[in-house]
Amino acid sequence: MTISIYGDTGSGSFRRVLTAARHMGISFEHVPVDLLKGESQTPEFRALNPTGMVPVLVDGDIVISEASAINIYLAEKIDSPLLPKGAARYETLKWMFWGAEHWRVFSAYLFNERIGKRVKGIAEDPTMVAFILESTRTNAAVLNQHLADKKFIVGNEVTLADFDVAAPFSQMARTKLPYDEFPHIMAWHQRLVDEVPAWKETKELLDQRMDTAFAAFGITF
Repeated sequence: MTISIYGDTGSGSFRRVLTAARHMGISFEHVPVDLLKGESQTPEFRALNPTGMVPVLVDGDIVISEASAINIYLAEKIDSPLLPKGAARYETLKWMFWGAEHWRVFSAYLFNERIGKRVKGIAEDPTMVAFILESTRTNAAVLNQHLADKKFIVGNEVTLADFDVAAPFSQMARTKLPYDEFPHIMAWHQRLVDEVPAWKETKELLDQRMDTAFAAFGITF
């Protein structure tokens, strides 16, 4: 039975799953969900995921939402080294959870302030932006130190943790996240671009989708 994954190529979360699936050589049917048209809010989609968010995986009777959970499922399905064995497995999971708790949340807030509000014609909240940037820099310092002597998040091989933590780079050019202040983070992300073709390919898809969508609103970056 074919795996189906619902998502919008402009979504950083869908990008994480698309990257992982391509990197692992897992074929699936992409079911497009246009977020800008509200297709994730229909009763039919909410029957799959009550939160109305993408991506969602359907594999027979199995329905999974949340990109990290989907990637773990896919990696376990084929016993992929993206989710390694032993102590490295828990290190991978630790950084995936860290990414959710301390990292991606602030990039999402900044996207809402600087992009979401702009689309709606609303000015960003400078107090909120200042809080987001302070929190981002605090956590970036932790990640930067961690990456000082590492090729990837967990040692010398790419894992699911790299895709989770790198996700905010998808919108960095638009949100102006201050990651360029942290050289080890920038060097790590460049290695990901250079050595994981799927990460570069999915960025191109995301940019095409976002640039086309924002052009319709008269917004350029």
